[in-house]
Amino acid sequence: MVKASFLTGELRDMTVQERVEQGTGKVVDPPKLRATLKLKNTSENQAVRPVSGTIEYVDAEGKPIRLAENRGDVTFKFSSYQERLDPGMEVTQNIEVPFPAAALKEQKLRDIRLELAYIPTPYKEEVVSIPVSVGK
Repeated sequence: MVKASFLTGELRDMTVQERVEQGTGKVVDPPKLRATLKLKNTSENQAVRPVSGTIEYVDAEGKPIRLAENRGDVTFKFSSYQERLDPGMEVTQNIEVPFPAAALKEQKLRDIRLELAYIPTPYKEEVVSIPVSVGK
Protein backbone atom coordinates (compact mmCIF):
# COMPACT_ATOMS: atom_id res chain seq x y z
CA MET A 1 0.00 0.00 0.00
CA VAL A 2 1.27 3.44 -0.91
CA LYS A 3 0.15 6.80 0.51
CA ALA A 4 0.24 9.98 -1.52
CA SER A 5 -1.40 13.19 -0.37
CA PHE A 6 -4.62 12.08 1.33
CA LEU A 7 -5.11 8.98 -0.84
CA THR A 8 -3.80 5.50 -0.23
CA GLY A 9 -3.60 3.13 -3.14
CA GLU A 10 -2.73 -0.43 -3.94
CA LEU A 11 -2.53 -2.39 -7.20
CA ARG A 12 -3.65 -5.96 -6.57
CA ASP A 13 -3.86 -9.14 -8.59
CA MET A 14 -1.50 -7.89 -11.30
CA THR A 15 -1.20 -10.22 -14.28
CA VAL A 16 0.21 -9.85 -17.77
CA GLN A 17 -1.51 -11.87 -20.45
CA GLU A 18 -0.44 -12.43 -24.04
CA ARG A 19 -2.19 -14.85 -26.39
CA VAL A 20 0.07 -16.78 -28.76
CA GLU A 21 -1.13 -19.11 -31.51
CA GLN A 22 -0.11 -22.65 -30.71
CA GLY A 23 2.17 -24.16 -33.30
CA THR A 24 3.08 -20.96 -35.16
CA GLY A 25 4.08 -18.83 -32.18
CA LYS A 26 2.26 -15.87 -33.75
CA VAL A 27 1.02 -13.31 -31.21
CA VAL A 28 -2.78 -13.26 -31.46
CA ASP A 29 -3.38 -10.77 -28.64
CA PRO A 30 -0.48 -8.53 -27.54
CA PRO A 31 0.40 -8.38 -23.83
CA LYS A 32 -1.97 -6.56 -21.48
CA LEU A 33 -1.62 -5.67 -17.83
CA ARG A 34 -4.69 -6.48 -15.78
CA ALA A 35 -4.96 -5.38 -12.17
CA THR A 36 -7.32 -4.08 -9.54
CA LEU A 37 -6.66 -0.63 -8.07
CA LYS A 38 -7.96 0.03 -4.58
CA LEU A 39 -8.05 3.67 -3.46
CA LYS A 40 -9.00 5.05 -0.06
CA ASN A 41 -9.58 8.66 0.94
CA THR A 42 -7.76 9.05 4.27
CA SER A 43 -8.57 12.74 4.65
CA GLU A 44 -10.76 13.83 7.52
CA ASN A 45 -12.21 16.84 5.73
CA GLN A 46 -11.74 16.59 1.97
CA ALA A 47 -13.75 14.69 -0.64
CA VAL A 48 -12.28 13.58 -3.97
CA ARG A 49 -13.49 12.41 -7.37
CA PRO A 50 -11.05 10.01 -9.07
CA VAL A 51 -10.88 10.90 -12.79
CA SER A 52 -8.22 8.86 -14.58
CA GLY A 53 -4.90 7.12 -14.26
CA THR A 54 -1.80 6.46 -16.32
CA ILE A 55 0.57 3.51 -16.04
CA GLU A 56 4.29 3.87 -16.78
CA TYR A 57 6.67 0.93 -17.14
CA VAL A 58 10.29 1.51 -16.06
CA ASP A 59 13.30 -0.61 -17.03
CA ALA A 60 16.26 -1.70 -14.90
CA GLU A 61 18.11 1.54 -15.76
CA GLY A 62 15.22 3.75 -14.65
CA LYS A 63 14.12 4.65 -18.20
CA PRO A 64 10.53 4.37 -19.43
CA ILE A 65 9.72 1.30 -21.52
CA ARG A 66 7.70 2.45 -24.53
CA LEU A 67 4.87 0.56 -26.15
CA ALA A 68 5.14 -0.52 -29.77
CA GLU A 69 3.36 1.73 -32.28
CA ASN A 70 -0.42 1.36 -32.56
CA ARG A 71 -0.72 -0.34 -29.15
CA GLY A 72 -3.02 2.32 -27.73
CA ASP A 73 -2.19 4.18 -24.57
CA VAL A 74 -1.79 3.28 -20.94
CA THR A 75 -4.45 5.56 -19.49
CA PHE A 76 -7.72 4.50 -17.93
CA LYS A 77 -10.82 6.29 -16.69
CA PHE A 78 -12.58 5.58 -13.43
CA SER A 79 -15.97 4.00 -14.01
CA SER A 80 -17.20 5.67 -10.83
CA TYR A 81 -16.20 9.19 -11.95
CA GLN A 82 -19.56 10.66 -10.96
CA GLU A 83 -19.19 9.23 -7.46
CA ARG A 84 -17.53 11.32 -4.79
CA LEU A 85 -15.07 9.56 -2.53
CA ASP A 86 -15.82 11.05 0.88
CA PRO A 87 -13.39 10.83 3.83
CA GLY A 88 -12.84 7.21 4.84
CA MET A 89 -14.46 5.79 1.70
CA GLU A 90 -12.83 3.31 -0.70
CA VAL A 91 -13.24 2.62 -4.40
CA THR A 92 -12.04 -0.33 -6.47
CA GLN A 93 -11.28 -0.05 -10.19
CA ASN A 94 -10.37 -2.82 -12.62
CA ILE A 95 -7.56 -1.81 -14.97
CA GLU A 96 -6.65 -3.28 -18.34
CA VAL A 97 -3.93 -1.47 -20.30
CA PRO A 98 -1.36 -2.45 -22.95
CA PHE A 99 1.91 -3.91 -21.65
CA PRO A 100 5.18 -3.49 -23.59
CA ALA A 101 6.43 -6.75 -25.10
CA ALA A 102 10.00 -5.63 -24.31
CA ALA A 103 9.14 -5.72 -20.59
CA LEU A 104 8.42 -9.46 -20.81
CA LYS A 105 12.15 -10.13 -21.04
CA GLU A 106 13.79 -11.28 -17.82
CA GLN A 107 15.30 -8.48 -15.69
CA LYS A 108 13.89 -5.81 -18.04
CA LEU A 109 11.03 -4.42 -15.90
CA ARG A 110 12.00 -2.72 -12.63
CA ASP A 111 8.94 -0.64 -11.70
CA ILE A 112 5.38 0.08 -12.63
CA ARG A 113 4.36 3.65 -11.83
CA LEU A 114 0.82 4.86 -11.45
CA GLU A 115 -0.19 8.48 -11.90
CA LEU A 116 -3.70 9.47 -10.81
CA ALA A 117 -5.76 12.51 -11.76
CA TYR A 118 -8.42 13.47 -9.26
CA ILE A 119 -10.65 16.40 -8.36
CA PRO A 120 -10.54 17.32 -4.66
CA THR A 121 -13.00 19.68 -3.07
CA PRO A 122 -13.12 22.59 -4.13
CA TYR A 123 -13.14 20.70 -7.46
CA LYS A 124 -9.70 21.63 -8.74
CA GLU A 125 -7.98 18.83 -10.70
CA GLU A 126 -4.60 17.71 -9.39
CA VAL A 127 -2.28 14.83 -10.24
CA VAL A 128 -0.49 12.48 -7.85
CA SER A 129 2.10 9.84 -8.71
CA ILE A 130 1.95 6.59 -6.76
CA PRO A 131 5.03 4.38 -7.10
CA VAL A 132 4.24 0.67 -7.46
CA SER A 133 6.92 -1.92 -6.84
CA VAL A 134 7.16 -5.14 -8.79
CA GLY A 135 7.57 -8.22 -6.61
CA LYS A 136 10.64 -10.33 -7.27
